[in-house]
Amino acid sequence: MPPETRYVRSGDVSIAYQAFGEGPFDIVLMLPWGTHVELAWEAPSFRALFERLGAFARVINFDKRGSGLSDRSGGLASPETRMDDIRAVMDAVGSERAAIFGWSEGVRLSLLFAATYPDRAWALIACGGHAERKQAPGEVQNALRQNAETRVTRERDPVGAGLTEARDGSPNATDEELRALAHMFRYALSPGDEFIYAQMNLQVNVRHVLPAIAVPTLVLQNADDHWTPSAEGRELAGLIPGATYVEVPVRGHIPTAADMAAFLEPVESFLREAWEEHAAGREPERVLATVLFTDIVDSTTRMAEVGDRAWRELLERHHAIVRTQLTRGRGSEVDTAGDGFFASFDGPARAVRCAQAIVGSVRDLGIDVRSGLHTGECELIDGKIAGIAVHTGARVAAHAGAGEVLVSSTVKDLVAGSGLEFQDRGVHELKGIPGEWRLYAAV
Repeated sequence: MPPETRYVRSGDVSIAYQAFGEGPFDIVLMLPWGTHVELAWEAPSFRALFERLGAFARVINFDKRGSGLSDRSGGLASPETRMDDIRAVMDAVGSERAAIFGWSEGVRLSLLFAATYPDRAWALIACGGHAERKQAPGEVQNALRQNAETRVTRERDPVGAGLTEARDGSPNATDEELRALAHMFRYALSPGDEFIYAQMNLQVNVRHVLPAIAVPTLVLQNADDHWTPSAEGRELAGLIPGATYVEVPVRGHIPTAADMAAFLEPVESFLREAWEEHAAGREPERVLATVLFTDIVDSTTRMAEVGDRAWRELLERHHAIVRTQLTRGRGSEVDTAGDGFFASFDGPARAVRCAQAIVGSVRDLGIDVRSGLHTGECELIDGKIAGIAVHTGARVAAHAGAGEVLVSSTVKDLVAGSGLEFQDRGVHELKGIPGEWRLYAAV
């Protein structure tokens, strides 16, 4: 019998999950596209997946927000919010660290999770995915138009649309397998929810964070997958330090039950070997983080105007406001010098909103603050972060104007689904940082 479905609260959204199987380590699954933790067991291919993985590990499977049995009210969300869902599920089952298995649409989220939380992920499997959708502006509009047409088709003929999608994703499947997959797809996402997911996936780009992935990584690729061609899988593996690339002789994006053994054989061998390395106790030396720098504009002039004593009182009030907003935004204060703050965050959208809150709050003191943000690979040294990403964030802040929240293009690429909007501030050279950088102001 399928395992019992339980719920955990992540923010204001209830996330449905299941835990099953036995073994020395945990695997967190992020299955393709919309999911349904209960109906997936009725699909022979996914049942074969669950049974094989559950034979050597504890498996944690969940429905992404807006999908399946999870709350439908939380479909469109930033990647960091969706990573919070993963951590909430792991906490609910008492999993301190797990292998993260991202498949298809779940690949980019799994890449980002492994880079951001190396203390929660000891291994990573990326199957049938890519870092970004490389599309020209015209192609993006075409994709949006196709998504809208797909929505209309699903509304008119949900059964036929589900069968077409199943046949397209698993061309070697039997009639029984196709019907079960189509049934799951139909109940996993409503036409409107599927449209939201498609829009979100056109925007998310994690290419720039791949060098920060420090956990053992397997990029698994089906040899004949027209949804994600093997060239994209090889490219992804080449962008992740030390990643292993394995191509399996499987046709389609979702293997049939008969092909599942060949599909999962490299997964099991990779995880068993990676687990032995993890047991040796090596701690992560780098992490993906968003850095925030703030400072008061024209502070010297302001200090001369109000005098030393009033300036000290003003600074104390400024510091209290900044620290309050950092706490609310889940930021960590790294350093403070004079009227400037250096903080780090595990999510760029939270960092941007925190910066906006700081800028708005200190205006009541009669001062303006400028701020700059960048997301990148940071070294962990005695519990603190350092490295080129930190210097980049400081240089971005130096280009910000009074009351402005300026971000790098990396930050902008990682906040899809957050509702944040930006204005292009052009290409700049950052002192001491190679290359040219396009900067954006959060508005």
